[in-house]
Amino acid sequence: MDLSNENVVHVKSKGIEYLQFRKLLEYPEIKYAYVIGLDKNFEFYPSNEEKNKITKNNFKEICDELNLKYNNLVNVKQNHTDNIQIINKKINIDEPDFNLYENTDGLITNKEGIVLSTKNADCILLVFYDPIKKLIANVHSGWRGTLQRISVKAVEKMRQEYGCNPEDIICCMSPSIGKDHFEVGEDVYKMFYEEFKDLNDLENLKHSSILKNSGNVKILDDIFEQNGDKWHIDTILINRMLLLKQGLKEDNIIDSGICSVCNKNVIHSYRAHGEKAGRATQIIAMI
Repeated sequence: MDLSNENVVHVKSKGIEYLQFRKLLEYPEIKYAYVIGLDKNFEFYPSNEEKNKITKNNFKEICDELNLKYNNLVNVKQNHTDNIQIINKKINIDEPDFNLYENTDGLITNKEGIVLSTKNADCILLVFYDPIKKLIANVHSGWRGTLQRISVKAVEKMRQEYGCNPEDIICCMSPSIGKDHFEVGEDVYKMFYEEFKDLNDLENLKHSSILKNSGNVKILDDIFEQNGDKWHIDTILINRMLLLKQGLKEDNIIDSGICSVCNKNVIHSYRAHGEKAGRATQIIAMI
């Protein structure tokens, strides 16, 4: 199977497979990969050292593949928050910083060599790169993170802390659960509707190419779809619209176009695999 499309390249090398965004490949100072394959699990287990050794080896394998220093890895203990940590230096000298940042779902750095890592199993992972200010961010946005607008908070932090111009920022979104598979009850739908009903008033988005119903007065019709007593929600579209509202250029907001559930044979998916689901990782570094 080859998952390559207009936005991503599927690389198979030395027993490891990963996706790279074509847009980021335009910048040789950036190293990026989203690792796929159910045999590559990047989850840590509190009381299973054997599994953790395998996880660490998987991280080392992708770092070696990209010629990045394994000891420069920073990996957070995600908890579906909107907390974003700025990384100015490593904590550990001779080993990666694994799970040292608790209740953290985003990382930002302007330091070369530091490798930022997040992981998912259906949630959206967003990487940001500002080629003018030279900084990167790696953000985990599940449905709770999307509700908390963590993607917006990442852009705001980049602007406030580093003076980034949103028009310069590139954002790429990893494989994640598609609208057809993200089915929720009315309680979750109401939370999303109340949080994002303001998007319906964005005149500049009504004719955007990211909308299926271009010109539709009710933008929310593209986000929500009712199916009996259930609702389907397009979290990728929500994040794209939020980033447009923040000032990012439409051409600089790039979705992988790959659904984790539809490709459950090669991508970890909590919706498809349940409690047995592993975790994929996305890493990015400046060199």
